[in-house]
Amino acid sequence: MFRVLRRVADRHRHANSQFGWLFQPYMGDELIALAFADGGTQDAVDPLRVAAVCIRAGHCRPEGSLTLCLPADSWDALMEWLNFIGNRPLVTWSAHRELSRLNLWLRPHLGFDLPNAVVDVARLYQRRQRYRHPQLERRPGFEEAARRLAVPEPETASPLCDKALATACMYRQLVQRDAPGWQGG
Repeated sequence: MFRVLRRVADRHRHANSQFGWLFQPYMGDELIALAFADGGTQDAVDPLRVAAVCIRAGHCRPEGSLTLCLPADSWDALMEWLNFIGNRPLVTWSAHRELSRLNLWLRPHLGFDLPNAVVDVARLYQRRQRYRHPQLERRPGFEEAARRLAVPEPETASPLCDKALATACMYRQLVQRDAPGWQGG
């Protein structure tokens, strides 16, 4: 509830700023898959790398990618990264944990958290597993879920972009498999 109220206040506060367009609903067919690499702590002083891969809905092929390293990258790099992800929906594994870490960096510099719609692939996967196998209690990790969903290992120039692309492919498997007309591949 707090996040919803914060997002509404941020939208109102930044409506006429240079970032106002980020708060508008997205009407296209692209998603941004995010992958994070950090020291594993929730501390804002530790470096954080975030890879963003643009995916056309229904296709697990990157349309482009961009990696951001905080705090090392400049303000210009942050602005380029924000322009790249835009207001498109974000797809990530364990979204709350990962995005809260990113927002620790963004809020002091921009005055708001990322306002994008977010899909948590870990939660989607766990929900599907609970439906199909109610006796399962533990939550599988990223690699195990990718293996169970038979997601091919992508090979881009960056392992972090590979993880983002694998996340997008898992999302596709979980959401579109039951859709009418879905063809594997």
